[in-house]
Amino acid sequence: MLEEEEEEEVEEFLGILVIILLVQVAAAVLGYLFTDKVIDRTEKFMRKAVVRYRDDLDLENVIDFIQKKFQCCGVQSYKDWSENVYFRCSDENPSVEACGVPFSCCLKIQNQTVLNTMCGYGVQEADQQGAAEDVHTAGCLSSILRWAGTNALLVGGVTAGLLLLEVCMISLAAAQVSRIRKVRLQKKLYEESRGASRSRERKDSYWYPAHFDDE
Repeated sequence: MLEEEEEEEVEEFLGILVIILLVQVAAAVLGYLFTDKVIDRTEKFMRKAVVRYRDDLDLENVIDFIQKKFQCCGVQSYKDWSENVYFRCSDENPSVEACGVPFSCCLKIQNQTVLNTMCGYGVQEADQQGAAEDVHTAGCLSSILRWAGTNALLVGGVTAGLLLLEVCMISLAAAQVSRIRKVRLQKKLYEESRGASRSRERKDSYWYPAHFDDE
């Protein structure tokens, strides 16, 4: 009974791994064939993330990390932050951050010990040349695509490594299923052979009374 449950669990795990692998391969193929649509969807997703900035702390941390890592600001440019209610550049916006950008857009100053979280205030009112003195003006979408193109071998190597790891896990799970089935088969054959042997022993132990012919 335990062996059957173990086999079912391993088979379920194997099935999940295979499905994940197939989904990843399909996504990679579709992404390659429909690159423009993938970029368009990615841009829409990033713009929604900009709108929701400050509404979700985890999302805020992710956006700040991306802007710092890729030295970028917004989706296409730093002025995309006007789509966020806190940074919207309009006279009706009462926020103190109006016409500004998050601090993660700011240029890193050498030997800076205290982080200036107000460095991006009002930069949307400046032109690109003026804003470039304080913040990164390039959009994150183009920066990420440029990084991916420059590090295509690294990205491909990491992807291939992850796929190889998944293939190894699938192989181990398949080997485990095969081993469990082999053990169950051997146990079944052993029990059948024991049952046949006991049956012959009982048959051989039967006592038949002697018959004497009358003379």
